[in-house]
Amino acid sequence: MDKREKKVQNQENHSHKQENGQTSQQTHEKDSSDHSQGHSGHGGSSHSQSHEEHGGHGHEGHGSHNHHDHGDMIADFKRRFYLSLVITIPILLLSPMIQDFLGVDWRFALDQYLLFILSTFVFFYGGWPFITGAISEVKEKNPGMMTLIGFAIFVAYGYSTLTVFGWEGRDFFWELATLIDIMLLGHWIEMRSVMGASNALEELVKLMPGTAHKLSDEDQVQDIPVAELNKGDRVLVKPGEKIPVDGIILKGESALDESMLTGESVPIEKYQDDEVIGGSVNKEGSLTVQVTKTGEESYLSQVVTLVKEAQETKSKTQNFTDRAAKWLFYLALAAGFTTLAIWLMLGYAFDVALERMVTVMVITCPHALGLAAPLVAAVSTSISAKQGLLIRNRTNFEEARNLNAIVFDKTGTLTKGEFGVTDIVPSETYSKEDVLSWAASVEQSSEHPIAAGIVGEAESRNLPLKQVKDFQSITGKGIEGLVENQKINVVSPGYASEHQIKYDHVHYSELASEGKTVVFVLLEEKMAGMIALADMVRESAKDAIAALKEQDIQTMMLTGDNQKVAHWVAGQLNIDEVYAEVLPDEKADQVTKIKEKGWKTAMTGDGVNDAPALATADLGIAIGAGTDVAMETADVVLVKSNPHDVVNLIDLSKKTYKKMVQNLWWATGYNIVAIPLAAGILAPVGIVLTPAAGALLMSLSTVIVAINAKLLKL
Repeated sequence: MDKREKKVQNQENHSHKQENGQTSQQTHEKDSSDHSQGHSGHGGSSHSQSHEEHGGHGHEGHGSHNHHDHGDMIADFKRRFYLSLVITIPILLLSPMIQDFLGVDWRFALDQYLLFILSTFVFFYGGWPFITGAISEVKEKNPGMMTLIGFAIFVAYGYSTLTVFGWEGRDFFWELATLIDIMLLGHWIEMRSVMGASNALEELVKLMPGTAHKLSDEDQVQDIPVAELNKGDRVLVKPGEKIPVDGIILKGESALDESMLTGESVPIEKYQDDEVIGGSVNKEGSLTVQVTKTGEESYLSQVVTLVKEAQETKSKTQNFTDRAAKWLFYLALAAGFTTLAIWLMLGYAFDVALERMVTVMVITCPHALGLAAPLVAAVSTSISAKQGLLIRNRTNFEEARNLNAIVFDKTGTLTKGEFGVTDIVPSETYSKEDVLSWAASVEQSSEHPIAAGIVGEAESRNLPLKQVKDFQSITGKGIEGLVENQKINVVSPGYASEHQIKYDHVHYSELASEGKTVVFVLLEEKMAGMIALADMVRESAKDAIAALKEQDIQTMMLTGDNQKVAHWVAGQLNIDEVYAEVLPDEKADQVTKIKEKGWKTAMTGDGVNDAPALATADLGIAIGAGTDVAMETADVVLVKSNPHDVVNLIDLSKKTYKKMVQNLWWATGYNIVAIPLAAGILAPVGIVLTPAAGALLMSLSTVIVAINAKLLKL
């Protein structure tokens, strides 16, 4: 057997290292890793797919972009709200309209100028986010909520300023101040309820080690910055250190923890000539690695680039309130100028007609609109948090109600990412309990994932674990020990073939064809039985898939695992479509193809290499137990890592949207009454909407909106 065959044999076999707890880890199928490796126990199914380079995007420099910190923005809105609210109190007391309403006269010399100064402060300090927001929306030719608010406060402030300096008419300073206060409150509530965008992708690259142990031609170690490494350089990686760059192992073997990259807890056995990814952690042995990719070419940099591209090409859908605000903005312009034209045609003075126009334009931006969506968002977020859902992107969450297809990553999402016993096949006169008890008794001395699966199964069946003597591992083959003075071996099929031990080939082939890992239990060198293990399917995943099918939503599985394992899991769950052996950089492409069918698509994943697909999908859903990067890229995070929460997510999205529609009707319903009256449609019969009556209507719609939001239930 040459070195290469030995390596494959080692990868396939149920190998254990020495008793000191440094156990070699099973080369377990990696759903998210950059190459799929075969389960032990079915020779020939092991295949290694090299991580394909995906350079050439032409995107340079994706270093740290200065994202405005979400926490700072929340604090800023809070500060602006409270300060504006305090200044609003004297504005209300100084307003002639409010004094008339209260039946008092607190006028004094130059009081209008003081009112103007206070209102100017509120307009520029409190209204600044809306003014700048309106300018950017207009530049993008996509008016929304900011444009509507900005327009209303600009018109109110501009007209009121004219009245202070001689124009005939009444001021709207109190309207201006209260509108800004309520809009600031609404935005503050909404921002508090949604987790902010993050630059975790840029931070990811910073997680790489700063220095590397470069080896000279004479094998002398020199510590240099990672940035100075070139292709072809050799670096030494000691146990416990992070791999500094992408490369190939020249010397040594070890188990690597790639959980930061793939979201999976099972370390991967790596041997000579295997690829390693920068950022993964070297667990046991010393490795000499040759650098193959640096800087922009590295795996993590490529992932960042792919995510950036996906986020840039993703259509910027306006949320429901912005779409409603856009039409209200057009309505405000149309109604305002129509009012001005009609009053002028009827022969009224320009200042009277202008006052009517301004009244209509200000009223078209109802105070209740500022709270209609944020209050529903806050209640919805509170409910979702109790359900274990963290909403990061409000707009995409709203769109979840329209989903046609949901793509699931396999390992760690639909499955637990850990071995469990699926079959026990005893030989001759032995019982299943005998076989499991013997195997578990020997395996209790090992920390291998297969050992954990077998011991866990024995404990769940309340089988006693017997004392083991003379425990030892047979490198690349399995383990052995004395249980009640009988020699017990738990070994790979390779060991059985090598020692010509007879076993049921037909039954073994059936289990292996399902992608299961099979180990043999020997009693005094004779076959006692077979134990098959697999990455266990989550019970909640079965319920989730069934519930989604009831809603006519297509379910799909996207995995880097081989076809056998993928189809076995899909069969357990009754999933509609399976895409197996997909390389990490192909995941996003696959999601794009599904979207091209015209389907609204969600992607559920947990690894760094799922991040581009999460960003590409209409809705990215991350598993809470996965990597930080997956969570930072996703629109929604499932804190409990429960696939059934996807069903709850869609249900909550539908109910949230319904409440928002109701609230917007209540908020704008006020307009249906107020705008015609403000325009003076009933003026010929002596009915004109007084500011006091307008304020009462406005307050009523705001209260109704608040109560209705509280009635949202899942």
